[in-house]
Amino acid sequence: MYIEGRVGSKGELFPPKELREKIGLKPHMKVLYKVQDGKLIVVPIPSIEDVLKEPKPVKIKAKEFYEFRKELSRSMES
Repeated sequence: MYIEGRVGSKGELFPPKELREKIGLKPHMKVLYKVQDGKLIVVPIPSIEDVLKEPKPVKIKAKEFYEFRKELSRSMES
């Protein structure tokens, strides 16, 4: 999908609202830029607040982890 945008007189990029919303860009948000195969890739960097709102990772006790790892190792050896 291609959507036309514009480049300002100082080289600023102005992606259309539709694209900003699609990738979650918000005013003053930091982004990562990457050039890949001659194309500019823009990746939003989430704020710490946004990261903390995400679901928590699965909690597992050390003993359960080691048991799981042993079982996984055994199954891979068979």
